[in-house]
Amino acid sequence: MAMGNYDKILEKVASASGLSTEEVHRRVEAKQAKLSGLVTKDGAMQIIAAELGINFDNEKLKINELLPGMRKVNTSGKVINIFPIRTFVTKKGDAGKVANLFLADDTANIKVVLWDTNHIELIEKNKILEGTVIEIVNGSMRDNEVHLGSFSELKLSEEVFANVQLDKITSEKNIIDFALADNVKVRAFIVQTFEPRFFYVCSKCKKKAVPEGSAFKCAEHGVVMPEKRALMNVVIDDGTETMRTVLFHDALKKIGLTELEDITRMTQQRENLLGKEMNFTGNVRKNSYFNNNEFILEDASEINLDELIAKLQK
Repeated sequence: MAMGNYDKILEKVASASGLSTEEVHRRVEAKQAKLSGLVTKDGAMQIIAAELGINFDNEKLKINELLPGMRKVNTSGKVINIFPIRTFVTKKGDAGKVANLFLADDTANIKVVLWDTNHIELIEKNKILEGTVIEIVNGSMRDNEVHLGSFSELKLSEEVFANVQLDKITSEKNIIDFALADNVKVRAFIVQTFEPRFFYVCSKCKKKAVPEGSAFKCAEHGVVMPEKRALMNVVIDDGTETMRTVLFHDALKKIGLTELEDITRMTQQRENLLGKEMNFTGNVRKNSYFNNNEFILEDASEINLDELIAKLQK
């Protein structure tokens, strides 16, 4: 959530409570300090709003006003992407379905997850397509996603959205404020690198290809010509916190690691990365093995000193 969006929620809470925005912001920072930084600024804002007796349960919000942890979310927008419906088996052995789509309005876009079969049927029967405008009532925010269960309502809407935000919304945050599912940009130093790991993918679908005898096999395309790929972990530090960062094949080139096949040159390039400061953009996700958050790098760029100086002067 970008600072501009935080400011909008700040103004809403201040207006509803009769307090100044400065006072509400001071309480948010005090709450974060009291909780030893265990909650993000967004989470602290929700606690302060609740303490002031303020909620947005019956209010229809723009997508950029939705905060992680909100309940009874009401919003609307245009469907800009629908993913294939997935089936799964519950712990009880029952079959289930889940559908994912992206919803956009003129402020932002967000992932919506459908768990109820009645909602999923709307996609299966082509009543909801890309370009369809829908309204959500009584959804819930999990991280930065809207989830709809059996108590939620999903319906077609005649609301008009002439201009919707198609680009992924990326906010600038300190690492200490990173939250699960955030799309963020941060200026940080590389303070540790790990040995790259190599794997193979199918040349057709780019999914994992596993060795079988002298050949490689893809689950979908059978025996294929594999493509060699690499991934590497680094640790970045912005002065507020450190975070393990995962770089897949194409992202390695963006930080300057190009000599993957030459061990000597690759080792030298890894050493040159230590202490390097860059702008990093990516997504925060949960590493289920280590049970902690990690940063999946999508882009990296050199620091533009002129832009940095101008920003600091502001």
